[in-house]
Amino acid sequence: MVYLLAAVGLVLLFIGGEFLVRGSVGVARRLGLSEMLIGLTLVGFGTSVPELVTSLQAVSDGAVGVAVGNVVGSNIANILLIIGLAALITPILTQPRAIARDFMVMIAATAIFILLAYFDGFSRLSGILLLAALVVYVVGSVIADRRTMANNGAAAALHAEEASVLAAPSSLPISLVITIAGMAGVIFGAKLLVENAVIIATRAGLSEAVIGLSLVAVGTSLPELATSIVAAMRGKQDVAVGNVIGSNIFNLLGILGITAIVSPFSVTGSAATAAGTTDWSAVLNASVGGSLLSWGDIGMLVLSVILLILFALTGKRVARWEGVVLLAAYVTYMAFLFGAMG
Repeated sequence: MVYLLAAVGLVLLFIGGEFLVRGSVGVARRLGLSEMLIGLTLVGFGTSVPELVTSLQAVSDGAVGVAVGNVVGSNIANILLIIGLAALITPILTQPRAIARDFMVMIAATAIFILLAYFDGFSRLSGILLLAALVVYVVGSVIADRRTMANNGAAAALHAEEASVLAAPSSLPISLVITIAGMAGVIFGAKLLVENAVIIATRAGLSEAVIGLSLVAVGTSLPELATSIVAAMRGKQDVAVGNVIGSNIFNLLGILGITAIVSPFSVTGSAATAAGTTDWSAVLNASVGGSLLSWGDIGMLVLSVILLILFALTGKRVARWEGVVLLAAYVTYMAFLFGAMG
């Protein structure tokens, strides 16, 4: 029954996330917002709402390992799993000029997260600063894209394409209903998933962080997966990369920021190996509810960013064989995480 309830939670997160994004896009279009603005804000933030609600639910339940593991695991899955699958469908042509700015922000956000983890700095003040950095990024991007839009700016065009791949209701009332239903599905799905994921972890002798990095992370990344695959199938492959970068930025700055504001947490503690993991991925016992990330997990986060930079920027495309490399890296990481290798 626990596994069934967790699966129902995953399904509700996916359907709710899809409804929420498409409903909010429909509302935004009826209100006259530009496709560029919709792509920059609603698509990136909307597909990250499952991660946000799940992390907040986990914090409220005292499962901090699930909350942080969810964010880091989602960012890893976004690159290795989602870009890997999208590249298998069709090679992803990229525009370095279009994604360069967002790439730099993602790298900076990843570096900030590592520093905060190293110095155990997830205080309420840090959360406010992370959220403020996200606001600066969004506002700055909107201003920059509007200035270059008239000259066919690459970044502005990419954000507009991110919105264009999403079909949304043309009726405002229907869009509002779908948005509300989507939010309800995400909230209820997150509650089901977190509560039962913690039970699964306990019964299996795994840490909450392992479940957050794997089952929960993949579940909350399903909206990004759907958007990226649709984009690849419609021949707008670069949107898949833009969507993932935007989502990763929102995850690191927005979700961790809001989570830290709601409930500051700690990642310090004595090193310990959770049952079912290897020494390579030993987790840290946190001072606030559960065990958190290992440096091996953070190393995989860094590696995923490096691989995306190498594949997306060097050859201006992510080839099928590179997609296979990304997927192989993800499968290998999951194997190490659950102790199947080592």
